[in-house]
Amino acid sequence: MSETAVHTTAQTQAPPAVAARGLTKVYGTGDSAVRALDGVDVAFARGAFTAIMGPSGSGKSTLMHCLAGLDVATSGSVHLGRTDLTTLKDKQLTLLRRDRIGFIFQSFNLLPMLTAQQNIRLPAQIAKRRTDQVRFERIVEVVGLADRLDHLPSKLSGGQQQRVAVARALLGAPEVVYADEPTGNLDSRSGAEILGFLRDSARELGQTIVMVTHDPVAAAYADRVVFLRDGRLVDDLTGPTAQTVLDRLVKLEAEA
Repeated sequence: MSETAVHTTAQTQAPPAVAARGLTKVYGTGDSAVRALDGVDVAFARGAFTAIMGPSGSGKSTLMHCLAGLDVATSGSVHLGRTDLTTLKDKQLTLLRRDRIGFIFQSFNLLPMLTAQQNIRLPAQIAKRRTDQVRFERIVEVVGLADRLDHLPSKLSGGQQQRVAVARALLGAPEVVYADEPTGNLDSRSGAEILGFLRDSARELGQTIVMVTHDPVAAAYADRVVFLRDGRLVDDLTGPTAQTVLDRLVKLEAEA
């Protein structure tokens, strides 16, 4: 390959879906300052399902909030594709979160007066964005909601409500979906269903997913697990199982 061809390939090669470089977050000042993130370097591949884990207070939620533009880093950079979030103003960040990022939270955040279908379509309507009907039907199929679309949230189980939240996050084909303890309010069976849907959406829809969890069983559904301790990235595991994740967590606790 010629030097020109190599240079062109390097220029056109797609960056990671999300990347943090030298990411630091400090809360407070002086003696009361808390360094929640301490120079984190991490990248998340497109179409992959990655879990973020660590002991309590390790900085995993802070990392996700900075990656998603919900919190502002003290120093370092966060890139969504080729966009540097740390250079954006508040209004630009709001639009970026609306148009390019999906969110799934522990609480389902559904509007009780809207049906499942209306809740799924709501963000697109707010953004005045046309919904891709083929994608809508595919997502509804993946999350198993075809016979529940006309039901209000009060007529759905907790697992079904979270499926609606997952479908809502996926519909706009965001560049990345952030899931914050998405199975925290669910029983084990419903939780397993949701995690299976997230895994399938990465594999079948090419969706990039970054999930914060404290549960080794949940993390085992991911393609990769990154571990934090004291605000630093300290371990990285590919092809996790519940046992290998648990072993790493026990080791981190012992070293703390």
